[in-house]
Amino acid sequence: MKTFSDIVETIKDIVSSDFPEKKVFDKDVADLLDITQMNFATMKKRNKIPFNELLDFCAKRSIAINWLLYNQSPESLIEPTNRFYMVRYFSSVNASAGGGADNEELEFEPLMLEDNFVLSLGGEKELRHIEAINVSGDSMEPSFSYNDIIFINRSKTDISRGGIFTIRTEHGLFIKRLQVRIDGKLDIISDNKDYPTY
Repeated sequence: MKTFSDIVETIKDIVSSDFPEKKVFDKDVADLLDITQMNFATMKKRNKIPFNELLDFCAKRSIAINWLLYNQSPESLIEPTNRFYMVRYFSSVNASAGGGADNEELEFEPLMLEDNFVLSLGGEKELRHIEAINVSGDSMEPSFSYNDIIFINRSKTDISRGGIFTIRTEHGLFIKRLQVRIDGKLDIISDNKDYPTY
């Protein structure tokens, strides 16, 4: 897969005709993808690819996402198997400012995933544990932004090594970074430094 920096340069080439007699800058690409310039710069620095925004960009311009991400021509994709996988997507559930209902009580829609993405989630064997929900709020920026779709593996409940988890409290469902301290107590951390650690 191309780096986000390479993808940005490709997008600049694609949209250059939209900016006659003007050089296309990163801020122009950020605007096209509807990403704030600060988040865009962070994503570029960390090579965090904004898949949802790129999918929307490609759909609006009738561009094959595989061409943008992998330089694969659409013709080369006709013959290979069209194998997709599905996870349950609870579009009405938000982590970080959500309600407290159990997902089993809620309606879901199928979210189709390609092979490459399934591998990044741990492979086909993990899919039965994985569900997708939305992010609400900015407490985990720049790691996750408002309306990002996140994938939760319900079988991964061991917090001893820390990491990012969804946690349910009396105030709702939250996505936070958890870290076990030496004294055994738990720090609940927001990646956005404007928010306190608990």
